Amino acid sequence: MLNQQNGDQPHWLQLELELPHLPFTDTVQEIHAKIENEWDPLQRSACQTAAGRALWKHVINDPVAGFLAGETYLKSLHEKMKKDVLSNAREISGVILAVRTLWFDSKLEAAIESFNGVAQVVLLGAGMDARAYRLNCLKETDVFEVDFPEVLRVKATLLQATEEDKNTKMRAKSLSRVEADIRNNDWLEKLQISGLVPEKKTIWVLEGILYYLSQSNAMQVLKIIADKCRVANTVLLADFMNKPSTKMSNSIFHFYCDWPDEVLPSLGFSHVSLSQIGDPDAHFGLMHDPLNLFNKLRSLPRSLQNNPDDGTPCCRLYLVQASGSPIQ
Repeated sequence: MLNQQNGDQPHWLQLELELPHLPFTDTVQEIHAKIENEWDPLQRSACQTAAGRALWKHVINDPVAGFLAGETYLKSLHEKMKKDVLSNAREISGVILAVRTLWFDSKLEAAIESFNGVAQVVLLGAGMDARAYRLNCLKETDVFEVDFPEVLRVKATLLQATEEDKNTKMRAKSLSRVEADIRNNDWLEKLQISGLVPEKKTIWVLEGILYYLSQSNAMQVLKIIADKCRVANTVLLADFMNKPSTKMSNSIFHFYCDWPDEVLPSLGFSHVSLSQIGDPDAHFGLMHDPLNLFNKLRSLPRSLQNNPDDGTPCCRLYLVQASGSPIQ
């Protein structure tokens, strides 16, 4: 990632040794206490993602991420980052999340531009995603966030608690929160009831969600989106784990796909491109060290499940863009 040998650390890494101070009100603290006590690992992962975006603020502009993350997750990730910096680690905790976020941001902006700025954006498993509040490219875009009812309600309450801050002003043309479980069969119907227009150009964002689903649930979601290519210009942005990534100890992940660039065309997408962390479009100046884990993986054939040098699993994250249209 970053060349940190011999104490050669970028200036921002030194700055990040200080945990940012956020004025958490009693209301916000009470909400996050409930999250820690009552939410399951899948729901809590939304706060962990927000913590990463808040602490990698030198590359990600997300002014509300810290409030959405909560103090516990901010402190936990910050301690890991601080330890990595002080030990001159080749990979700093959270770098995968930072690169992933930036990749999705850049591809989303490019897709909207290709649609002349007018489109629908659906965030499946939206969690604590605040793109509707931070991306100017959404100014002519209708955004739909889909997630568990409790997650969306808590998120709305947290955002209301920070609404006096001018940075929390919504950037999207409109935002609809759709309470649904994408493991069930009614989420698309609920989306359309909430205003999604089937015949309108649509960008589907599935960031950090597919691998929490079962194999059958994930494939069903992908098939439903692929079917939309028959009625409207459709873009899918998603990340996939390979099999070794889901087989790590204490893993809560289920769905894996070693070859999404082959699976997605079979579902109905006409164009598919795949990137790995560290590729030219998934780098963002954060992957300079040629000996970091991600650059090592990129040098190995994707068919390998284990590194031939040391036998360790080849755990990969694939960043995938797929598209299709009624006229293909």
